[in-house]
Amino acid sequence: MMKEGAFSARLRGWKTYGLISLLVLLPVYWQPRLQGGDLSSHIYNAWWIQMIEAGKTEGLEVVRQTTNILFELMLGALFRIAGAEFAQRVSVSIAVLVFVWGAFRFVSAAAGRKAWHLLPCIVMLAYGWVFHMGFFNFYLSLGFCFWALSMIWDWSRRGIAIAVPLTVLAYLAHALPVVWMCGLVAHQYLARRASPRGRVYITAGWLSAMVLLHMAIDATMSSRWSPLQIKMSTGADQVWVFDAKYYIILAGLLMVWSLLFLDLVHRSGPLQVVSSIPFQLCVISAAAVFILPTTVLIPGFQHKLVFIAERMSLGVGVCVCALLGAAIPKAYERYALIGLAAAFFCFLFRDERMLNSREDRLDSAITMVINQRPSAPLTVDHLIGPN
Repeated sequence: MMKEGAFSARLRGWKTYGLISLLVLLPVYWQPRLQGGDLSSHIYNAWWIQMIEAGKTEGLEVVRQTTNILFELMLGALFRIAGAEFAQRVSVSIAVLVFVWGAFRFVSAAAGRKAWHLLPCIVMLAYGWVFHMGFFNFYLSLGFCFWALSMIWDWSRRGIAIAVPLTVLAYLAHALPVVWMCGLVAHQYLARRASPRGRVYITAGWLSAMVLLHMAIDATMSSRWSPLQIKMSTGADQVWVFDAKYYIILAGLLMVWSLLFLDLVHRSGPLQVVSSIPFQLCVISAAAVFILPTTVLIPGFQHKLVFIAERMSLGVGVCVCALLGAAIPKAYERYALIGLAAAFFCFLFRDERMLNSREDRLDSAITMVINQRPSAPLTVDHLIGPN
């Protein structure tokens, strides 16, 4: 039986995680409407599926697929229970918690200790560009992939057994993060069995393979690549959400990351850092964002896979955290990360409140038109309002 002291310690740990989770979820509930880009299309799809299954849409049917569906399945199930508002809040909350704690567990596994000092970074990344674009199937998949990576990290049988169903869930959500994760797992497996010099050769081989893959895609498929993808290769671009003021957060985050990296190099030595597996995972992920096309039309599909680099920079950001998890931050670096996170969420609150206000005015104007009682001729300023 578990001793009383151990049980109390575990209970305190669960309480800590619970309280932090409540704080992490605050941005999901602080506005009347969630600002999540494609979230509205996810809700629309869930509603259509219900209409089709109820036989209310003659001539339409649901096309079955094996990936890019998990968020819709979860949203649809909750939609049937309590409606759209409840469904979207709870579904997004689950996605955020899966991502944040999956990323935290992966970062901690790579660092060999609980990387609490980087939790502000992880939460900022969680509410960054991908979240506000509403790519929730991709977002959920990436979260499950981080959980799977953390389980596989030490290659125990129990960890591998847990990672398999997590990978299945990730694939149901979106296939792209699963492909990325498989590449990282393959590299980690080979690197664990290689010398420091051998790891460098393995990394060079991955980079060469990416260049060849880019050439093959360019020759056989419709695709698009831009040299500007290099701006996404650090993952810090995820915190640039709405306008230019977020560059302050981006610059501050890069500065603190640089200080933590220099501390890591100073403590461990440059050769040990460069030959470490977390550093090489960062290099591989960053190179994939820069080298591979960001838009690809896969044969047999009618729609292109778009924003590949923009999405995968989120994975790079978490890999950077995994590298820096072993650094021992100074007090001012901890406070700087907390301050950056506070400023980031203040910016988000203000911008999302403005968007909600505009949507309120637009709703009022449309209602007035429907009721055919306009008090004055409608103009664009009436519908949208001043900036």
